[in-house]
Amino acid sequence: METHMALATSYMTLAPKYCCVQKRSFIVTSGLSSAFKPILRALPQIPRQIDASKTFTDIKSKFLNAVVDSAFEFVDQLVLPSQNNFAPVEELGEPVAITYIEGDIPDHFPEGVFIRNGPNPLFGGLKSSKSILGRTNSVWVEGEGMLHALYFKRESDNGCCTIVYNNRYVETETYKLEKQSIKPLFLPAVKGDTFAVLSSMLLNGLRFGQLNKDYSNTNVFEHSGKFYSVSENHIPQEIDIFTLNTLKYWDVNGAWNRPFASHPKKVPGTGELVIFGVDATKPYLEIGIVSADGKELVHKEDIKLDRCSLCHDIGITSRYIVILDLPLIVDSNRLLKRGPLIKYEKEEYARIGIMPLYGDENSIQWFEVEPNSTFHIINSFEDGHEVVLWGCRALDSIIPGPEDGLNESKLFSRCYEWRLNMKSGEVKEKYLTGPEKFMDFPVINASFTGIKNRYGYTQVVDPAASYSADIPKYGALAKLYFGEPCSEFPVGETQQEELIRVEYHTFERNVFCTGSAFVPKEGGIEEDDGWIITFVHNEDTGISQVGQFMCSYN
Repeated sequence: METHMALATSYMTLAPKYCCVQKRSFIVTSGLSSAFKPILRALPQIPRQIDASKTFTDIKSKFLNAVVDSAFEFVDQLVLPSQNNFAPVEELGEPVAITYIEGDIPDHFPEGVFIRNGPNPLFGGLKSSKSILGRTNSVWVEGEGMLHALYFKRESDNGCCTIVYNNRYVETETYKLEKQSIKPLFLPAVKGDTFAVLSSMLLNGLRFGQLNKDYSNTNVFEHSGKFYSVSENHIPQEIDIFTLNTLKYWDVNGAWNRPFASHPKKVPGTGELVIFGVDATKPYLEIGIVSADGKELVHKEDIKLDRCSLCHDIGITSRYIVILDLPLIVDSNRLLKRGPLIKYEKEEYARIGIMPLYGDENSIQWFEVEPNSTFHIINSFEDGHEVVLWGCRALDSIIPGPEDGLNESKLFSRCYEWRLNMKSGEVKEKYLTGPEKFMDFPVINASFTGIKNRYGYTQVVDPAASYSADIPKYGALAKLYFGEPCSEFPVGETQQEELIRVEYHTFERNVFCTGSAFVPKEGGIEEDDGWIITFVHNEDTGISQVGQFMCSYN
């Protein structure tokens, strides 16, 4: 679950665009022999024009729905007491004013909208399905997307800041379909018993033309003054950040027709947007560049991967695109052999590709690295002959979820550095904060994306709470000082490699954060002039709040 700080001073409401698809009809014409005309007149109840395609579709749909209703049972997945904050909440229906504020909102804190996007399953929570073929389960990152928005506005007469909160589902087509039906329709089809997963995929495809729902539950990003909600398995939804209305799908004027990954990046200096999409069938990964005005896909390239590596993030520099080809693999053939659809293959190769902007598959320089699972990139930039990549690296994958529970630290990410020498082909890699400091969901001052920066910010894992809940929980925030060496390390241990300085803000016991964002100070001079803003939840009181933390004390 990630967020984006959207600072906007004006907006335009766009009407949804509807698409009408013509269907081929079977027509009974009047050009029949005279012998058949009396028979035709005797059957007035039969329409002279029959939409055979629609009739067949309706019959097929009713039959398949009857099969699912009779052979499959939807059941609620277990929610542990320690997972209560991950249970869904209801839509408010209208904005509400926030009247209880602890402390003071800084005078220089800008007006804007703070949006968090995350899974909020319909019908009370995530579902499993049971049938004679076995059981399928939803993965913990599934669930319909819900936007949670805080609006900060300064009063013109006294400069005081008023805060309003609202929430709303992202209304994808599959959301509207299930909402109208008042019951779950899509069978879980990512994890479970092999034959149950295969049959769920087949039935979802036959009934709805797609294998899974459009969740749109992972991120919110901005391009050319418009805002989009997105998740890995479908194209983005344009949203109105002031009303939270869902407007329309964004396919770059029909030029992008495949899944759209959650973390596109803007090219430094040009404002172009680098996008990418992963699919379970060839082409496995395509990369595109959208014009700065958002109207045109100016470049699109299949980079010809020979496997479906589940790539969640991408890096950018002034001249290069940084591609992660890591061994978290989606493989339908493995599923046919009664293995999982998604699996971290620790014995498989891992590599990082550096492709010039507007390059193709032949222009990519690949670097072999130690096998890992990296979902989030902190930043990437050029340093002499090297491309430097900072990311949150784990030795296993938290997705689709451990079979035996979250009980190993290798599932947690650590801050890590790769230095890729474009001239010699050499790779240098190391921990930035040490192997025992677990961090993820990094943010930086967005003005430094793709260029060398001095600071980064992460959420810090609370291992004990995470093991208890079987889901990652973050009990602190960290500020990373790149280029400043750490002066402290555990007593009795020698420093094996140069680590960077880290400052922590630790929350009270049983208080955890989610969805952090960096808010730059208007007119700020230094890179870290600004604040970290994040949602926090107190599990003892059941109260959720938004915390605001100054990043610089200059």
